[in-house]
Amino acid sequence: MKVVSESFVVETPQRQEFFDVTDRVITMVGASGLKDGIAHVYTPHTSCCVFIQEESEDVTYYGTQLILQDTLNVFAKIVPPARNEGQYLHPGPIHIKNAAELRGEHPSWGLNTDGHIISSIMGRSETIPVHDGAPVLGEFGRVYFGDLDLVRARTRSVFMTLIGQ
Repeated sequence: MKVVSESFVVETPQRQEFFDVTDRVITMVGASGLKDGIAHVYTPHTSCCVFIQEESEDVTYYGTQLILQDTLNVFAKIVPPARNEGQYLHPGPIHIKNAAELRGEHPSWGLNTDGHIISSIMGRSETIPVHDGAPVLGEFGRVYFGDLDLVRARTRSVFMTLIGQ
């Protein structure tokens, strides 16, 4: 059995946005030499997600595919964007104090509870079968990384572990 681990970073804007990482996944699988097994794609960030969706082709003015914007629109209805302190219980005063003192964070950066909730619903990983040296995604399937944090631009990490032969 072969195990290969890789990672890459995604620079994200100060808005909720999805990034198509399918080509990176395909390239990493191809470079690994893995013929059959699984590719596990994961992000450790608790306000981010990894998921499979079809490619919409049409995009918004920001370049967001329409199916992905529809996803954000639905989530905004069930998990309203955090706009002010007290809207959600988290983050509480202890968290804000520790974030400022230990990590130098501005209090407004704590207004990302909606991103954390959406991330927990969507999930932070996907496991994709690998067959004949390629990820099995179906005819329209694409792998997306999403940053659901509205408060600041970030550098995010995505990890991939390939297991098989």
